Amino acid sequence: MRMTYRSLLAAVALPTLAACATTGALRRAREESAAALANERSQRIAADEQLAESDSALRSELHAVRGDVVALRHDLEQMKTEFGAKISMLENGIMFAMPVNFAFDDANVRPQDEPMLDRFAKVADHYYTGSKVTVEGFADPAGSAAYNLMLSRQRADAVRNYLTSHGLNTVQLASIGYGKTRLVAPGASRDMPGAEANRRVVFVIETRPQRAVALVQPQQHQQH
Repeated sequence: MRMTYRSLLAAVALPTLAACATTGALRRAREESAAALANERSQRIAADEQLAESDSALRSELHAVRGDVVALRHDLEQMKTEFGAKISMLENGIMFAMPVNFAFDDANVRPQDEPMLDRFAKVADHYYTGSKVTVEGFADPAGSAAYNLMLSRQRADAVRNYLTSHGLNTVQLASIGYGKTRLVAPGASRDMPGAEANRRVVFVIETRPQRAVALVQPQQHQQH
């Protein structure tokens, strides 16, 4: 059977068109692949730059934390040495058992305790900004439980008011009285040895996850 001119032309043209289509598809695939690689490279560069910035910020933060830790430990050690403070770690905070005591049946802050309170206010304000500070008041066992509870609250309130007037934010300060519970010297009251230690306040700072907080050597927590 003889091939017509038209049939012959089709037999030659079809493979050529198919080859052109295949070449175009390959070219488009290469272009799409190149674009995807370029986009991936751009994203990788952006991610690397962001990581470098984060790393730089982290190094700066770490440097600041180390500086705060050194300064915090120095200040706490001074409070222990100068005022006989007992500082211990709690599960969610830090406790300052400062020798801030009261006369029998009295709730006034003594002048000799003011320097100690001034130092505590500075430390709490500088290192524990935004943390809740609770002043816990106590009484010796003389008198009724109800009266001692009221007196211990008055003592805690007096110290809270003093700290407020010396720079601590009132929002972060709270006070509570525990009466004649948790005695340091059981049974000691009035002028008995150890009675003054029962008439005291204790500070508890509820720390948040933040720099330089709870980075002190912990001591064994004892009842206060």
